[in-house]
Amino acid sequence: MYKKLMVPVDLAHIGVLEPALQVTADLARHYDAEVCYVGVTSTTPSNVARTPEAYRQKLDDFARQQAAEHGRPVSTRTLSSADPAADLDDLLLQAIEDVDADLVVMATHPPKHLGAILPSHGGKIATHTDVSVFLIRPA
Repeated sequence: MYKKLMVPVDLAHIGVLEPALQVTADLARHYDAEVCYVGVTSTTPSNVARTPEAYRQKLDDFARQQAAEHGRPVSTRTLSSADPAADLDDLLLQAIEDVDADLVVMATHPPKHLGAILPSHGGKIATHTDVSVFLIRPA
């Protein structure tokens, strides 16, 4: 049913992503699917990497680690932006098309009162794409 799963990854917060990463691995095994890890970084130095190229290398290393751990084929897509927070949703929506994903698995945050004012990234992705989106809340 699913051939390519796309997983947005924030390398600065890998611990928070663990539940989504495990669900992704389980789904990829079940559907014999490839996993594409997508990361969005700043064009300026950050606490993760000094350059978009350095970020890409770290994302590639992360993907290789996931492939070794879970035995699934992987790919990566690194996107850079002058303002990743403002551009994140649009960049992820474009990445869905670019990588030809048919399922997006995203970590999300627990619902809060601010959710009425600041919509979640996962909610926007789910309402603005034709592919399935699986939102994973932290435990």
